[in-house]
Amino acid sequence: MGMEPETSAVTPAPVVPPDVVAEWWQPFGDYLEKERRYSRYTLRNYRQAFEDFYHWAQPGGLWTRGLDALNARDMRDFVIEAQRRFDRRTLHNHASGLRTFFKYWMRHGRLKRNPLLGVPLPKLEKRLPKFLTEEQMKALLTGPQRLLDAGGIDAAVAWRDRLAMELLYGGGLRVSELVGIDFGAVDFSAGVVRVLGKGRKERLVPIGRVALAVLIKFRDEFAPAKGPASPVLVNPDGRRTTVLYVQRMLKRYLALAGLPLDLTPHKLRHSYATHLLNAGADLRLVQELLGHAQLATTQVYTHVSVARLKEIHARAHPRG
Repeated sequence: MGMEPETSAVTPAPVVPPDVVAEWWQPFGDYLEKERRYSRYTLRNYRQAFEDFYHWAQPGGLWTRGLDALNARDMRDFVIEAQRRFDRRTLHNHASGLRTFFKYWMRHGRLKRNPLLGVPLPKLEKRLPKFLTEEQMKALLTGPQRLLDAGGIDAAVAWRDRLAMELLYGGGLRVSELVGIDFGAVDFSAGVVRVLGKGRKERLVPIGRVALAVLIKFRDEFAPAKGPASPVLVNPDGRRTTVLYVQRMLKRYLALAGLPLDLTPHKLRHSYATHLLNAGADLRLVQELLGHAQLATTQVYTHVSVARLKEIHARAHPRG
């Protein structure tokens, strides 16, 4: 008799009851998606924060007691317990989602106060953004041509992939902004692109002479459609290129250039900002180019620039 394969019991992930989702999450989720235009990644993270909070509050009766009965002490207990399950950055992201959730229901009259207001969170370690040096960027951007020369890809794919990376770096674009560009959003004479950023805010972005030249060549020789509503970047089947495709495509060229595979398309945006500041660009100009609402968001790149200057000083100065 043959041996039966061993089976192990798998505990299914707890599910939030549909009536709770319909009452508390769905209106809030619709508001985030349709009015605030949040990305699907933010929606996913906020949904996870909501579900995690429900699973924490429900067993002890806090959810049944009612959200309006929650106080700062309850939320401090939640934060303390959550630290055992999440790293600090995830905890901060969840707290941000819950604050927005509570504010929404305050505006709709179901809460009198935000129970997270004033509740301290563990301090985040300051992490400087990763970026590529100018030499590393050159190695990355030559990848499509190297593959084309080796017969690994055809010319249309090579120029499309190079265009994607040139626009990310040349314009400091978010990857979601990149894949959303249509030909009608490009002013070829001025060398600028109109992109739709966070919060559905439009901005004009100069992309630089190299990215513009690559874009013109791609349009003239390889683009399957060039109308104002035609996407600039398309897959072989003619559909708009996705964020996921760009993420996977970048890893291919990172490997080819011998660079860390954990670098994401957003790191090209970090590289753009860092290289501008290293070359003396004004901080507020970089803020405008990146589409940051707050100057503090851009200031993190000044730390990178100072770190680079200190490194050069230590290497070059006799008393460094």
